[in-house]
Amino acid sequence: MLDKLNYVKQRFDEVSDLIIQPDIITDQKRYVQLNKEYKDLKALMDKREEYITLTNNMKEAEEILSDGSDPEMVDMAKMQYEEAKSGLPKLEEDIKILLIPKDPEDGKNVVMEIRAGTGGDEASIFAGDLFRMYTKYCESRGWSTNVIDLSEGTSGGYKEIQFEVNGEDVYGTLKFEAGVHRVQRVPQTETQGRVHTSAATVMVLPEAEEFDVQIDPKEVRIDFFCSSGPGGQSVNTTYSAVRLTHLPTGLVAQCQDQKSQHKNKDKAFRVLRSRLYDMELAKKQEADAAKRNSQVSSGDRSAKIRTYNYSQGRVTDHRIGFTLYDLSNIVNGDIQRFIDELRLVENTEKLKEASEIF
Repeated sequence: MLDKLNYVKQRFDEVSDLIIQPDIITDQKRYVQLNKEYKDLKALMDKREEYITLTNNMKEAEEILSDGSDPEMVDMAKMQYEEAKSGLPKLEEDIKILLIPKDPEDGKNVVMEIRAGTGGDEASIFAGDLFRMYTKYCESRGWSTNVIDLSEGTSGGYKEIQFEVNGEDVYGTLKFEAGVHRVQRVPQTETQGRVHTSAATVMVLPEAEEFDVQIDPKEVRIDFFCSSGPGGQSVNTTYSAVRLTHLPTGLVAQCQDQKSQHKNKDKAFRVLRSRLYDMELAKKQEADAAKRNSQVSSGDRSAKIRTYNYSQGRVTDHRIGFTLYDLSNIVNGDIQRFIDELRLVENTEKLKEASEIF
């Protein structure tokens, strides 16, 4: 294990030197890539220090125990040895996971889309509930959210809403939320108390940088229109909203969040880049899933992933058969336990694949 960590340290020292070189700093793409690599390697270097400390403690304790001349020191050595011995397996597992090549997408910010599915007005209300759940979760993580575009439901919630999430390791966390979410409850509009099943689709697109996706301006049709919904006096009076159509693929992105046409155009291009990037990523994930037969990263965007049952206070993730009876806290943003379980499954699969390197 230490040999592998020492090899990683060589690369860490190399990257540490590179990121302060003037020619690297002026090359934005290279600089961003190296900064991300530095951060990942730094986490491994911290674990390396822990590993060295623990193994040294064990050796030191073994020497004292083998000598045995000082009873008081022997008792302390026994405690030190047991503490180091019990801590090593967990530390080694953590290091193994960190040694697995990281998905380069995981560190990206995301564009999330929530769309009402089957269920009419109730589906729109549920889409609104999901949006609230995610914004509260993001707030708890210290991430910022920013609405790009929305279409309100006739009885509340949203037919569709798009928003950005910016922070640390956002895609690596929220990618597990992509898929169809179902709700089972008595709708507000139901007079006879019958439970209905409605659905909403969540998409999580890694935000693409300009150097990730090159868009030829000649291949994009730009339409300007009046904003609708909240926004003050400029609503329906100025053509500030922007819709982009990528002619080769037919993909559409629009933004009407800002009063400035220029800002809306910039945001819409960010969404379009992310859509194009996600198309290619989806193909890769499907190919990877075919090899891995993964439950979690299947690449199937239409798969039913989670059910929220209000009458039983139950939330079930169907990919891993994980159920929690804590619906009220979950819909208020406490989804970390689901993400942790899904990440554990993914990491276990990766460890199986990478077992030969250990």
